[in-house]
Amino acid sequence: MNWFKPFRLIPQPLPEPVSILYDETTFYNKFKQDLLKAKQEVIIESPFIATRRLEMLKPVFEILVDRGIKVFVITRDPKEHDESISKQAEAGVRYFEVLGVQVLLCEGGHHRKLAIIDRKILWEGSLNILSQTKSREIMRRIDSKDMALEMFNFLKFYKFI
Repeated sequence: MNWFKPFRLIPQPLPEPVSILYDETTFYNKFKQDLLKAKQEVIIESPFIATRRLEMLKPVFEILVDRGIKVFVITRDPKEHDESISKQAEAGVRYFEVLGVQVLLCEGGHHRKLAIIDRKILWEGSLNILSQTKSREIMRRIDSKDMALEMFNFLKFYKFI
């Protein structure tokens, strides 16, 4: 009697990568694609808002709001910026509020940079999403409901979103 039967391993396809890195030159194209695929909610944490970057993103935000997507922007209180960026940040906050985006102002040196889309895609890194212009940056896109929810809960967003 042969107790051992030979078996053959059947090759399985490799899983899709959960995490991909982007830099300041590749981030915005993929980020805009993700935004336009949003079904329910977009949360963006960016300490600075600058006119030039906001102008590039306005059409996307307008589409999201028109589609009924809940959009939240968490940013530093404009009073904490120097005069030139403060004016841009105030104008950005007014734009978002008129559009129907919920803006949450933070005090005390807020500096996190991240986005959570539909609580299943997490972007995190060094890039100020609403203000980046010339700096060299990195962002990691994580396609994982578990990791997006982990960040959502870690930051206690459930208290106000």
